[in-house]
Amino acid sequence: MLRDILAFLSGGFSGFSLGVVGGGGSVLATPLLIYLVGIAPAHVAIGTGAVAVSVNAYVSFLSQMGTGRIRWREAILFALIGMVGAYIGSTLGKSLNGDKVVFLFGFAMIGIGLTMLKPIRAEKLNADSETRFSTIVLAAFAVGIAAGFFGIGGGVLVVPGLVLATGMPMINAAATSLLAVGTFGLTTAINYAFSGLIDWRIAVEFMAGGFLGAYLGVKAALYLSRYKGALNKAFSILIFGVAAYVLYRSVQNFM
Repeated sequence: MLRDILAFLSGGFSGFSLGVVGGGGSVLATPLLIYLVGIAPAHVAIGTGAVAVSVNAYVSFLSQMGTGRIRWREAILFALIGMVGAYIGSTLGKSLNGDKVVFLFGFAMIGIGLTMLKPIRAEKLNADSETRFSTIVLAAFAVGIAAGFFGIGGGVLVVPGLVLATGMPMINAAATSLLAVGTFGLTTAINYAFSGLIDWRIAVEFMAGGFLGAYLGVKAALYLSRYKGALNKAFSILIFGVAAYVLYRSVQNFM
């Protein structure tokens, strides 16, 4: 019973973070599932988190349809190419010791935290359509591999990838990225499911908490929009703290 409550609360916290800061919330899923909910082995936590990340991203994507913010060509291209990368990344992740993947994830979290600290500005690109296509393909494949390997949606990487590859405004990139985030998570989840590495009960409870948390987070974001920069910095500090704990626990497991 306690584990079920912790799974719901963990999902709520992850969803709330995603709703408030607009990205990066999914990166907390695996640490919460491992260290708070107590899922073991680590691969089960990664697979379970991927399910929740995928569903939450698709629900958010559906809510963006009709707003005019989605760039459909880039969304579909990024999702399809990145799906191949996510399959490769998740297959590689499954083949490694779970504790080693979590250890590397700690360093990835530090990189994600640093990414959130630096504002992303859309720039007008002078490249031709062929060059832009190649840039999107390379960015999607690289982000897909990272997302699949660590079992995250990769939204905090997809958004800057879209901005830098296409020059689209942030508001469009955030909406467009959701299709890719959901697809990366789904690809990883299916790959892990075939190996029996998903706790479906915990996944459902985490998603339920995530829906509620995301709803409250979006509402809170309306009142906290003036503090967006400060919120990103605070969330980055939180990620750094969690990353330090992940690395500490990982080193203990190796000793």
